[in-house]
Amino acid sequence: MKLVLAPMEGLVDDVMRDVLTRIGGIDLCVTEFVRVTSVLLPTRTFMRLAPELAHGGKTRAGAPVRVQLLGSDSACLAENGAKAAALGAPGVDLNFGCPAPTVNRHRGGAVLLNEPELLHQIVAATRRAVPADIPVTAKMRLGYEDKSRALECAQAIASAGADELTVHGRTKVEGYKPPAHWDWIARIREALTIPVIANGEVWTLDDYRAIRAESGCDTVMIGRGLVACPDLAARIIAGGPAQPMAWADMLPWVEDFFRQCWRKSAENRYPAARLKQWLGLLKRSWPEAAELFEQVRREQEAEKIEDILKAKLGK
Repeated sequence: MKLVLAPMEGLVDDVMRDVLTRIGGIDLCVTEFVRVTSVLLPTRTFMRLAPELAHGGKTRAGAPVRVQLLGSDSACLAENGAKAAALGAPGVDLNFGCPAPTVNRHRGGAVLLNEPELLHQIVAATRRAVPADIPVTAKMRLGYEDKSRALECAQAIASAGADELTVHGRTKVEGYKPPAHWDWIARIREALTIPVIANGEVWTLDDYRAIRAESGCDTVMIGRGLVACPDLAARIIAGGPAQPMAWADMLPWVEDFFRQCWRKSAENRYPAARLKQWLGLLKRSWPEAAELFEQVRREQEAEKIEDILKAKLGK
């Protein structure tokens, strides 16, 4: 049994990975996608999206961070996968699930699920280029417009040499609208011999138990559910409690996140925007997060937001 923190562009960056893995329960992370077009990317691009590469490819809490690549040029993806491994990535993941229209228009992400042969070509080329001891994995949705080729796509990925496959239980067209079709994840798991990781619509302890029961998967990837309730993974590992930690225990983590964002960028609007973004999800779990959001929503200056957080913490 493992818990994986999902890659989410513009949300789960190195700061979020650091905070969530220190709260506990997360075994593995995957970066936001590194967009690959037709060139070998410079080292700085990898280090910007995966600064953990400078620290053994792990977060401060010791969770390995695989580097995710997105694109459609198999040779270029393979070359960049080899570079990620050379830089210390403990794994290379291939994105066949991003639903963003801009990404799909440029032949990346979920739109590739219309081309199973290309999926096979990309995975096979990357597997050949990356050292055998470094996992090459992939993440897919159930299809682009429908699920008619879900099994074909999964088998194309597996037969090309992928070590694991994460399946998000929705099509691109379904986006993030509930429900996620965990029964389809089970169908894919039963058809493959490689490990399958279940993903989609896990917000609570009960959701986790349900996705494992219905999919039959031992490993589960969680995205928005962990960002909205950061101690969910720790509670899953412990077998409870059902309710999240007290807000008084969560608030210091919020301050920690804000301070790290501030150190990351001297531009005041960046830490302010990231804090508001996170509070927008945290209020699903804590009414106090909604109250704090209202207090900071009109603030742009980091210094003023810091004063508000200090007052909340009694500093």
